[in-house]
Amino acid sequence: MKPSELFELFKRRTRHPRRPRSADIIRALFNHFKYFTPVGESLVCGEGRFGGKRILVIGQEKPNFEKLRKSENIGKLNLGMLSADEHSQVLGMLNQARYMEANDLFILCLIDTYGADISMASARRFQAYFISHLIREFLTIPIRTISVVLGEGGSGGALALQVTDRRAQMEDALYATAPPESMASIIFRDAGRIQEALEISKPTAKDLKRIGVIDQILPVPEEVSDLEGFAASIGRYLQKSIQELSRIKINKLLEQREKRALSFGLPKHQGKVHELKKMLERPFKKFFYKLPPHIQVVNFDGLTQVNDRYADLQALEPRQEYIQCGRERGQNPPGGCGQLIKLEEYLENHQVCPHCGQRTVLDAGGWIQCLTDRDSFFELNRDLDVSQLLEQEAMTPYYQDFLNKQKERSHFKESLVTGEATLYGHSVILAISDFYFSGGSMGVVFGEKFRQAVDRAIEKKYPFVTLCCSGGARLYEGILALMQMVKTIASVQRLKREGLPFISILGDPSTGGAIASFASLGDVIIAEPNALVIFTGPRVMKSRGFEVDEKLIRSDSLCDLSGLIFQYPNYFYDIRGIHTVTERKDLKRELVKYIEFYYRNRPPAP
Repeated sequence: MKPSELFELFKRRTRHPRRPRSADIIRALFNHFKYFTPVGESLVCGEGRFGGKRILVIGQEKPNFEKLRKSENIGKLNLGMLSADEHSQVLGMLNQARYMEANDLFILCLIDTYGADISMASARRFQAYFISHLIREFLTIPIRTISVVLGEGGSGGALALQVTDRRAQMEDALYATAPPESMASIIFRDAGRIQEALEISKPTAKDLKRIGVIDQILPVPEEVSDLEGFAASIGRYLQKSIQELSRIKINKLLEQREKRALSFGLPKHQGKVHELKKMLERPFKKFFYKLPPHIQVVNFDGLTQVNDRYADLQALEPRQEYIQCGRERGQNPPGGCGQLIKLEEYLENHQVCPHCGQRTVLDAGGWIQCLTDRDSFFELNRDLDVSQLLEQEAMTPYYQDFLNKQKERSHFKESLVTGEATLYGHSVILAISDFYFSGGSMGVVFGEKFRQAVDRAIEKKYPFVTLCCSGGARLYEGILALMQMVKTIASVQRLKREGLPFISILGDPSTGGAIASFASLGDVIIAEPNALVIFTGPRVMKSRGFEVDEKLIRSDSLCDLSGLIFQYPNYFYDIRGIHTVTERKDLKRELVKYIEFYYRNRPPAP
């Protein structure tokens, strides 16, 4: 499909105000439907019977034409986006469904959303955590599940309900890593470049069926408002899916879900002849004292880079390199306390100012130094890159140019660095985001390296530690990047099944698909002080008109809020928020408490 045709499809059909909504489809398919009491305006759910089976229906409800015209709805920015409250209601439905008779029960999800609600209210209720827990629930629930992308599937808000046994999409529906306005805002810094964003996303039903995100494309009527035509198409698919799934045992379906989740982004060629070339595991013998590219270094001969008054206040040593706290290239006015710090001292303190606590974002090498015993880190799969996993047509000029720039910013070859190391002598497997390579974004290499690191942990019975420092899914890779959320969650579930501890560390920032997948599923979740922890970053929130108070979505505030979670078990279920906030210099000591407990109490090898 040409870019101009895709843009017209988006305007004239996908976003058409009179396109049938989930509530319309429910009325057309079910004669005696029992609605559950809603907790918001974007979720319609309940139960009915279809094809002789009991059906639980979960529908995302975008506002229809009449609702959009009402004056009281003009200022509502999150209509059509499920809130944390609504996600909690869905999680409650799934928990209750586990106790129902599975052979007579099916779950149908109708996907139609711009994305998950990105308001401060939902962020403070751990919206990202709800998304990851819902994906995990759909991967593991012993009930047959079906989903249909009815109109628009936006980001993790759609993915939270779409990881099902049978997955269809209407022929004119679109399903993308992010809504096109948000994607244009992030990639091009221009929300108006929707056509180019759609071209990169590859969100059509044909695109998604080719890579296995959906398994069926449903025909649509010629008239976009033809409810009867849409309902008939969905009804036929629902009947066929019920018949097919009824013949498959639940345990087999659970195996198929996991296998499908772990396959997203696998190598283009597989088998002995086409095995990936892996670099031999190598010790990380030298820590790369690589400062963030925006931090300036000064010495005795370069004082013109700072105000003269610093020479009066601090005695500077000849040929000694310093950094000035808070001084960043292009930043005006500078942050921090302005003190000069010896470069070696600054790096040994893990890039935290010893005077005021101002910190810069660490790269993967810095985190390795922070968390592991010296000279103990052996990197795994260093040479795995995008060209080995993505089809050539996905390597657009935009993306190739972007990757070339990232390689100039980081010592590492991808945004996830995995390896084996010791921590006070105890062996662990680590997966560390490198923020200086593509913002630590999750793409196909990230997901595959994560999966293989989990394989290694299971093989050796080692604890698994992740360090999240990420902006979320890598938008240049389209929907496959979004699917890495499913892949990492399925990998974490394998760890839990094996009884291995999983410790998740939240660095600054922990956002997007990373915090809405593996990072929020740790048995223990530790954050560094002042880490940004939120599904959608503040810049995108502001561009969409939402108010932002960054103090309330930082780790210290969210950790305080986590203390209240235990008072609301029927709202948060297994979500625990952030267990503790720990300074970088103390993280290793904090980690070893849990690692040592595991090694002292694990059962002896047979």
